[in-house]
Amino acid sequence: MWVSVGIVGIVVVSALTAQGMVLPIAGAMVAVAVYWAVMRYVAHRAAPEIGRARAGRLALLGGVIGFGFVAVSMLAVVTEFSFTANSGDTFHIIAGIAAVSIGAAVTEELIFRGLLLQALERLCGSWVALAITALLFGGLHLANPGATLWSSFAIAVEAGVLLGAAFLWKRNIWLVVGLHFTWNTTIGLIGTPVSGHPSSGLLITTPTGPTLLTGGDFGLEASVVPVVVSVLLAIPMLVAAHRRGNIVPFRRNQRVG
Repeated sequence: MWVSVGIVGIVVVSALTAQGMVLPIAGAMVAVAVYWAVMRYVAHRAAPEIGRARAGRLALLGGVIGFGFVAVSMLAVVTEFSFTANSGDTFHIIAGIAAVSIGAAVTEELIFRGLLLQALERLCGSWVALAITALLFGGLHLANPGATLWSSFAIAVEAGVLLGAAFLWKRNIWLVVGLHFTWNTTIGLIGTPVSGHPSSGLLITTPTGPTLLTGGDFGLEASVVPVVVSVLLAIPMLVAAHRRGNIVPFRRNQRVG
């Protein structure tokens, strides 16, 4: 029940605050409050994953990882694009993309890594929960503009597995929010579509090379390169999570607590 209540509450908040520069940020704060209230009064459990201790430092770490992920992926295929400068107002471009990105990052991470992954791993362990949430995350992106089965698989690996691995590594929402936010913001500022959604960034970026390398109309996330890079990042995170005892093993008759 607490998963259903939490998802409905956060989705409603996200839908009502998705537009503009201020509303997405306000919506992100309300979504965190909804998550805390659901955990406190419906699930009857603490929510250390959204605690303020080390929140800023972990969000910054996630941001560095997210920027590095996009930078390495883009540099590997930079010759497959053409670039021109966008003549729009720099402040409004950055502020607009950042606002939308923070709203999406917070609400999606609270739902997928905060609610779904933690509930599923109590039923079937961390490994199966990671696989299920990754497939769900990729499947939901099938509805995005320019989506294909390949792009959804790519998102399942890049976002579903990498963000899930990052959460299991530190058991902290702010780490994955920082990673997710910086990832989306960087892609948007480059001027490539963000998961199929066109972005008016600081650059106007046009793919000129093979779709397998550029991602085509869906954007860089449908390129094979970030899929490989995300796996290379996720593996050490999962190894570290195992060593820290953060992996919940599968046991018969596991129940959601």
